[in-house]
Amino acid sequence: MRKKRILFLFVLLLQAGLLAAQASKWQPVAGKIMSPWAEKVNPADPLPEYPRPQLVRDNNWQNLNGLWEYAILPKAQQETRPTAFDGNILVPYPVESALSGVGKTVGAEQVLWYRRLVQVPAKLRRQKVLLHFGAVDWQCDVYVNGKKAGSHQGGYDPFSFDITPLLNNTNQQEITISVWDPSDDGPQPRGKQVKKPESIWYTPVTGIWQTVWLEAVPQTYIAATRQTPSVDAGTVTITANVPQAQANDKIRVSAWEGKKKIAEQEVAANAEANLKLPNPKRWSPGNPHLYDLQVALVRNNKVLDQVKSYFAMRKISMEPDANGIQRMLLNNEFVFQFGPLDQGWWPDGLYTAPTEDALLFDIEKTKEMGFNMIRKHVKVEPARWYYHCDRLGMLVWQDMPNGDWGQFWENNPGIEGRGGDMERTTESEQIFRTEWAEIMDDLHNFPSIVVWVPFNEAWGQFKTVEITEWTMQRDPSRLVNSASGGNFHPVGHIIDLHNYPDPAMPRADLFGQKQILALGEYGGLGLPIEGHTWQEKDNWGYQSFKSADELFKRYSSFIDRLEELIPRGLSAAIYTQTTDVEIETNGLITYDRKVIKVPVEKLKQVHAKLYNPSLVKMK
Repeated sequence: MRKKRILFLFVLLLQAGLLAAQASKWQPVAGKIMSPWAEKVNPADPLPEYPRPQLVRDNNWQNLNGLWEYAILPKAQQETRPTAFDGNILVPYPVESALSGVGKTVGAEQVLWYRRLVQVPAKLRRQKVLLHFGAVDWQCDVYVNGKKAGSHQGGYDPFSFDITPLLNNTNQQEITISVWDPSDDGPQPRGKQVKKPESIWYTPVTGIWQTVWLEAVPQTYIAATRQTPSVDAGTVTITANVPQAQANDKIRVSAWEGKKKIAEQEVAANAEANLKLPNPKRWSPGNPHLYDLQVALVRNNKVLDQVKSYFAMRKISMEPDANGIQRMLLNNEFVFQFGPLDQGWWPDGLYTAPTEDALLFDIEKTKEMGFNMIRKHVKVEPARWYYHCDRLGMLVWQDMPNGDWGQFWENNPGIEGRGGDMERTTESEQIFRTEWAEIMDDLHNFPSIVVWVPFNEAWGQFKTVEITEWTMQRDPSRLVNSASGGNFHPVGHIIDLHNYPDPAMPRADLFGQKQILALGEYGGLGLPIEGHTWQEKDNWGYQSFKSADELFKRYSSFIDRLEELIPRGLSAAIYTQTTDVEIETNGLITYDRKVIKVPVEKLKQVHAKLYNPSLVKMK
């Protein structure tokens, strides 16, 4: 036994030495601006944080981020593992990004391969071993020790495979992955990715772009939880998904405030628990109170598995004001929701923030500027981004990433407010429905998310009434904005106008009796800052300025206009945008995050008047 331990330690040390040697050779791709966090990326341990804050097991997990081998081959070799590799890639940064160390485009005619030898100690192998992926864009096949573990389609939702049967009896295991992503040549959700970036369209993102990790779990375990609060009843409903539960298995659920247990209930596995909270504290931007949650799987009075989570008492709803105009309410009170359009792109990592501090930076600055909401635009973030919104008190409108909208423009003029829905193929529709359902399920537990947005500006908009009603039925705990700036239909909770650059709103006399009135995008005031742009010239904004003072003067006039629109029916507004992105220079912050164009104190001061409760009289 002692010899085996010495040998195992030797193998670990040898692997650590090899990784350190490889890491010393890693360099970001030169030629683009970089954020301040790029130099803080540790290639031996990038993004080391626990990736799943809504379902935490303290032990028995292993982060697989770091240097992998990669190869780019013709698509015909999608199922043929490479015999040789092109070099190393830093996971989880997309292959096109500077931080990957590769900076190459893959495209629809090629496939990207990854390979890594992983040390999986016997301690983990004695349990069920799951291989988790935060997100891989778009279609991937996963192999362990040469045998297929599974396939997945979808660039924005996490997934996992049980790889226990594929592990060998040694500590060293081989993982290989093939990824195919057709970008804008395919029907899949892709957001703003295009093979030829220009204007408001950006560099493609291919491959692994969120954390890869291993987790050891019991043979019967808690795969997921779902918690939904009821502010009016003072309760929270919790269900746990327990695959292969036995007849007498129980789920013990307890809510905690700090170290104090405030509610507990035990129910059958996969049944619904309902906790009544004493004097519940409501979550809001001004008081983002979170309760801790513990969920245990119990068999014969023995705890088989236990996870930690959290929840908040938060309600989003709509009610007419004193004039009969529908208003968006937070915890039964009108709160004007105001925030930036947030694309979540990085000059060095593209879809992937360089570090946890970088991921947090945009949210913190948005809060400091006096915004209370973020519209996450045609992208889904890692779970930790929503966790930070939860704990900091930032409301979130979550878009479904768009895709497959070429047929619309061929067959329909697409006039905003009058256009019709496009026709999608059966395959395209199924891809949309599958991923949107996964996104909603995966993000359900984050209280910061208050609005779902299935479509943006008619990009791929189809079966609007059906898709909106399906979304509302799938999650009745949130509001649904069917098509932000898209083709208007009398469905969903919100009607949403886009207007550049000046603020405007849908007509209250036409829409306000049935739907909440929102300004989904406006502004776009551009200010390129020399030395901080993606390219040296030909940068773009909806309206460009030469100085920050000129821009702020115009920006302030927009805030004055919003203040006038709120009493007339406006419930929410979204300014374009948080940061510059590639050639777009209409951000409040430069793309490299090194310059905040207007001081946060000035923005917070001018925004304050929008939250004046006297602007709206409720019944």
